[in-house]
Amino acid sequence: MIYRNNPAVGRRALIKATAAAGAMQLASPFIISARGEGAPIKLGMVNPLTGILSALAQSEVEGARYAVAEVNKKNGILGRQVELLVEDSANDVGTGVQKTRKLIDRDQVDAIFGDVNSGIAYAMSQVTSEKKVFHIVPGGHTDPITGADCKWNLFRVCNTTSMDAAAITGELIKRFGKKWFFITPDYAYGHTLQDGFVKNLKAAGGEFQGDMLPINTTEFSATLIKAKAYKPNVLLNNMGGLAQIDCMKQFVQFGMVKDMALGGALFELESVKSVPKDAQTGWWDMEWWWDQPKLPEVAKFVADFRAAVGKTPSARHWFGYVAVHSVRLAAEKAKSMEGPKLSLALEDLVLPPDVALQPGEIRYRKGDHELMANIFVGHAHPPEGNPDNVFTVEALVPGEQAAGTVESTGCKMVHPA
Repeated sequence: MIYRNNPAVGRRALIKATAAAGAMQLASPFIISARGEGAPIKLGMVNPLTGILSALAQSEVEGARYAVAEVNKKNGILGRQVELLVEDSANDVGTGVQKTRKLIDRDQVDAIFGDVNSGIAYAMSQVTSEKKVFHIVPGGHTDPITGADCKWNLFRVCNTTSMDAAAITGELIKRFGKKWFFITPDYAYGHTLQDGFVKNLKAAGGEFQGDMLPINTTEFSATLIKAKAYKPNVLLNNMGGLAQIDCMKQFVQFGMVKDMALGGALFELESVKSVPKDAQTGWWDMEWWWDQPKLPEVAKFVADFRAAVGKTPSARHWFGYVAVHSVRLAAEKAKSMEGPKLSLALEDLVLPPDVALQPGEIRYRKGDHELMANIFVGHAHPPEGNPDNVFTVEALVPGEQAAGTVESTGCKMVHPA
């Protein structure tokens, strides 16, 4: 199916409160609170607000802040107002762990969100599991988080790398061929993503070469020359954030658009809008998309979000939004903010339409705590009509189809006694 985009309003620089979103009180640059009767419920968020993944992290924070304002307008969680405390992991594992411990031990948060960086998210989960604190990973993708290293207290909003690879592989093979070149970040996310692609490609009889590069790589000349010499059907740019943007720019500067197709797992809205028009190309997954014209809940959310935040919501905004509402929904079902009770309440919980914001039954799968959301497969292109119309959805892949069985993930869920 092809979605035609709606006109977008202009972007504003600051987050504003509106009647639709509810009032926001910014206690500091990274704290949002709205106090009512009794002690507030505290939610902690650790994300790389500085560094190469900062644009993606900031969007998750904006989505979470917007959700907190929305929740507080409707009497909070369990009748208590909600406070969001945000810490910068600076894209560093040690810092992320330190900030997680601070939020739990000093700030006494009731639940934790984070991190965009999969390696940091995994390290955080060691702490939250030890401390028995409910933990949602909005946007860290590496498979073991809800696979072999799954934990009773840990849930994830975004897809696994295996899900993203499975959703797009067939489209790339069908359209372009089976000879691929990978440019992949050399950390947890990149390793599991490329492993997923390679598994699928080999099953189809394909071949590949590629380079694994540091996550903060800025110069891609040597790798692009190597790719050009290999003459692949498709170059898969698996880098993230600023590194992916730099790679896309250099790909275009080298004139490689005419030599090979381009694609991969993710080319997120924040990144698509940050590259030249001739680099707004390729076939990719979006893990949520703002233009779904047949769903009134999505249209309302997009309009309200634009009015409050001054921009069109991305998948990263949706990740943060869903994380906050997931805590609310679990607490309402459990009638408690205790970690073990929240966990049991969220298992197999189906998100309501105004939170799922997509078709189908979107639920946290009981066996591995992975959200079974749709994957929006399509192609990037220069803006058509407004700056946010840079992607056309061609198909929806159900999360359950891309994820496979719980047994295949390696997760063996064990709840505390």
